[in-house]
Amino acid sequence: MIRNRSCPGMGSHAPRDGRCLAYALAVIWLGAAVAWELACPLAATEGVVPRIATCIGFLTGVVHLITGVRLGPVRDLRRVREVARATQQVLLRPLPARLDGLSVVAGQLSANRAASVGGDLYEAVVTPHGVRIVMGDVRGHGLTALGAVAAVLGCFREAAHDEPELTGVLSRMDRTLQRYLLERSGGSSETGEDAEEFVTVLLLEVRDDDEVWALNCGHPWPRLIDRGAEPLAAGDPLPPLGPFPLPAELTARRCTRLLPGEALCLYTDGAEDNRDAAGLFFRLDEVLVEAACGRPVPPAEVIRRAHAALLRHTGGRLTDDVALLVLRNDRHRTPAARTGAPTPARVHR
Repeated sequence: MIRNRSCPGMGSHAPRDGRCLAYALAVIWLGAAVAWELACPLAATEGVVPRIATCIGFLTGVVHLITGVRLGPVRDLRRVREVARATQQVLLRPLPARLDGLSVVAGQLSANRAASVGGDLYEAVVTPHGVRIVMGDVRGHGLTALGAVAAVLGCFREAAHDEPELTGVLSRMDRTLQRYLLERSGGSSETGEDAEEFVTVLLLEVRDDDEVWALNCGHPWPRLIDRGAEPLAAGDPLPPLGPFPLPAELTARRCTRLLPGEALCLYTDGAEDNRDAAGLFFRLDEVLVEAACGRPVPPAEVIRRAHAALLRHTGGRLTDDVALLVLRNDRHRTPAARTGAPTPARVHR
């Protein structure tokens, strides 16, 4: 749980003390200039030199005061952004370019201009049970959502390797989030802001036979990029993690079989909920269809096109965080039909 909002070793009181000193010096200098003008006998003379000295005193004091007021917050904002970038590298660390024959690229845009992190989360890891991916979205955005992001991602990175079933991974993530919310509320189970916090989560597992299995807790379904961008819905999603307990019996669902050259696009709802000045929603599916014209589908190009189109659509003013993850199957096998065809034997490499 992230509680300390200052950067260790940065000296959280130093910027404030520096500004106070700048203000004090400016006031003293202005006071001295005023005293010169009112009390000093030389100031009453009609000479040019005393008047120039008085003007320089006033001007220097005003410039010093304006500079202190202007540059202080700018330096603080720069430090906040540095901390945000360091936090992002820890939480949303860069994904490997390849995972067990799968090409993976992810990217994020934050609705908070003062920070490069938000409430979206993603991760992809190779495990003995297949390549496992999580895409999630914490209620809210910006720095206030980082605690829940850290709790959910930290649990996934451990449980993905330990749990043989995808249902076990989801159960552990739910318990971790419940503990985090309880600790943040001071051990109280009363309703309040913490009781309204939730996390939508999509868990995917790409197995050795290229079959994709999923568990969905209130998150948008991924889209299959293959001459189109159809959503892969595998039944009704479960409720988001947080406000409601998970069902006693969980069952992962088979979504599809990801054939060589095909790609999946995982995303948070900000990719479709951001609007333009006229109130029209962003059409992610159209961008994905255009990106699907290339063969094979280039994951990095899909992310780049989607981000550029989204910023154009909103005029650079996002109202919600956006995260995208594109996963392409680069395993070289004989293509088989999506349904009704036998599964080819896995060639062990």
